[in-house]
Amino acid sequence: MDEIFKALADNTRRELLDRLFAKDGQTLGELCEYLSMTRQAVTKHLVILEEANLIVIQWKGREKLHYLNPVPIQEIFERWVSKYETSRLAAISNLKNALEKPNNKKTSS
Repeated sequence: MDEIFKALADNTRRELLDRLFAKDGQTLGELCEYLSMTRQAVTKHLVILEEANLIVIQWKGREKLHYLNPVPIQEIFERWVSKYETSRLAAISNLKNALEKPNNKKTSS
């Protein structure tokens, strides 16, 4: 998981993942369109993402397409995020149950 967190620590790499989430299967040229850096710099970021297994490369003829691999992010969610979310959801459920309990019934005078 260290490689995943290292890859996610960089804003440019997170932006690349966001772009692949929005439109999967992009070429290097497409990914470079909205970044103000050289193709070589973007390629270095893509290599780090690939090494962390956050993206998958597929060749289609002469085109190299980049696809988002959501599995490592899901594993992070299951390991690190969901356990915190569970307690928050339990607190909301407990609050809901407490608010729905009947109060002392008022008698009409």
